[in-house]
Amino acid sequence: MKHPSNQQFFAYWNQKRGEARAPDRGDIDPDAVRELLGDIFVLACDEPSRFPFRVAGTRLCALAGRDLKNRSFSELFATEARREIEDIVAAVTEDMVPAIVGLIAASASGAVPLELLLLPFNYHAHAPLSLTGLLAPFDSGHSSLRDFKLTSWRYLHPPAERLVPRALRKLKLARGLMVYEGMR
Repeated sequence: MKHPSNQQFFAYWNQKRGEARAPDRGDIDPDAVRELLGDIFVLACDEPSRFPFRVAGTRLCALAGRDLKNRSFSELFATEARREIEDIVAAVTEDMVPAIVGLIAASASGAVPLELLLLPFNYHAHAPLSLTGLLAPFDSGHSSLRDFKLTSWRYLHPPAERLVPRALRKLKLARGLMVYEGMR
């Protein structure tokens, strides 16, 4: 993790989670990270909608050149990078592991390097899944960035058990009432 804003937000998230795998969404106090709010976002983990923004900071919206609320997170990325970023977002949410992603985006003045931090929230039955994150460029003065591409990524503090393929993670994540036929 190279960007100071990501380091600060990760330290706060880590302190709030304590011994848990992730903090509850309500544990994050916006006042405590006031100076970072412009770069922070919250995504709904709704895969068919391609992970829409529920909250997007003002600096993040300025980077994208538009308001991001209710827009797809995946749409920020070049077509060939969308499946990969969606898989990373799903792993962060389902396996509850933070991830750090190096990005490059196109702008009118050329390529812009950025760093993306993805942090899970603790999930509860009958509550929508979501995650938070922070996207920050390494230098300022950019706007209307497009066609984000991944340059690197890694999970931070992966769980002791091996990360399983996505199809199996979905079965593991099944929440609510499960009906097993043939049992009495």
